[in-house]
Amino acid sequence: MMYWDVVEVKPEPDYCLFVRFRDGLSGRVRLQKNELTGVLAPLNDPGFFEQVFIDHGAIAWPGEIDLAPDAMHADIARQRRDLSADVLQGQR
Repeated sequence: MMYWDVVEVKPEPDYCLFVRFRDGLSGRVRLQKNELTGVLAPLNDPGFFEQVFIDHGAIAWPGEIDLAPDAMHADIARQRRDLSADVLQGQR
């Protein structure tokens, strides 16, 4: 098990996922519609998108479609750092 293993995922509107990781980090990941091509094309269907589940710590959909949890973890951690920096700058 890795700290970036996904322990909770919830589909949200506009190709967005709420994700919580094993280490407690959580946040939202928005998939870009223009990137939902090739193997990811089925995710364009909102009904299919909502079938998201966790498979061995990764976000997945039927048909062996999955997303790398380590990249998502890094994205959310970076969003948090950027938000913290913005808040600190606002307090000066």
